[in-house]
Amino acid sequence: MITSILEIIGTIAFAVSGAVVGIRKKMDILGVVTLGIITAVGGGILRDIIIGVVPPTAFRDPIYALIAIATGIIAFLPFIRKRINLDHFIWILADSIGLGAFTMIGVSTGAATDNLFLQVFLGVLTGVGGGVIRDICSGDIPMIFVKHFYACPCIIGAIICAILNRYDPDLAIVVGFAVILILRLLAAKFKWHLPKAH
Repeated sequence: MITSILEIIGTIAFAVSGAVVGIRKKMDILGVVTLGIITAVGGGILRDIIIGVVPPTAFRDPIYALIAIATGIIAFLPFIRKRINLDHFIWILADSIGLGAFTMIGVSTGAATDNLFLQVFLGVLTGVGGGVIRDICSGDIPMIFVKHFYACPCIIGAIICAILNRYDPDLAIVVGFAVILILRLLAAKFKWHLPKAH
């Protein structure tokens, strides 16, 4: 139940995140909606391919793709488009929520195994995968390599979730999600960065 709620929340949040990038790049409605879909379901598609779920869930059960399409269209409406384009915090918050939600879904997908590394890997891939595809499609270097403290909250949250999962799966998701959300927002506010090559 909790994963279904997180999936809907994460889909909407990441669709907003992708749509905002398209709006800032002055794309047409197709570009804005496409970036919304890519960001929302891209990480899940990559995850499913790796674990052998073919065709991926996003194609077998397109409800989440349809939610992403609807979200992208709404974001493109002039009065909403103007607001979200000006308010950077909306983008940061939406991206952070999507990151936390989909990382937890990825960890939960691998929870049937006892392989901690696989659970963490699936969590991080599901969390950042759509954003990486979004950034490449919009002509940017993927954020996980250059911007803020981005993938690290996913890794930390995924590890916490995978460990707690053995005792209380629902608590594991709530705690892992909260850790990612808080760390990501703090990183954005205080401009935390990993060391860079100069």
